[in-house]
Amino acid sequence: MEDTVDSVVYPCASCGKLNRILRGRLRDDPTCGHCKQKVFPRRPVTITDATWKREVEDSPLPVLVDFWAPWCGPCRSIAPMLEAIAGERAGRLKIAKLNVDENPHAAARFAVQAIPTMILFRGPLEVDQIRGAVPKSVIEAHLERVT
Repeated sequence: MEDTVDSVVYPCASCGKLNRILRGRLRDDPTCGHCKQKVFPRRPVTITDATWKREVEDSPLPVLVDFWAPWCGPCRSIAPMLEAIAGERAGRLKIAKLNVDENPHAAARFAVQAIPTMILFRGPLEVDQIRGAVPKSVIEAHLERVT
């Protein structure tokens, strides 16, 4: 019983199979028991209003959500930085991308009025916000303070 209380069940980013991970081992960047790939994503994950709870609120890792739109030049300019950060911080941070044109509910819920806006979450709690197309060093400074 103690193992289930001190563990989380999380789907593998590669194969989708559920993995039970001890909370004390979350930072060890666990490997999937089924496909033997790393459980946590190495790239930004596309999320929607429908997948918000599962991908953000229920995530055992902090999640940096990038509120963006395909027509937004500054949003496209920071995409490679977020891709790099996702790989560098894999297993410690999840990067998620939410298209505000296709998912207005989440954007309205967090009063996103300008894009790009990046909000860092720990579970359902908003812990930091970054607005605008900022250099990678600024994003990393925000992440260092809270992750």
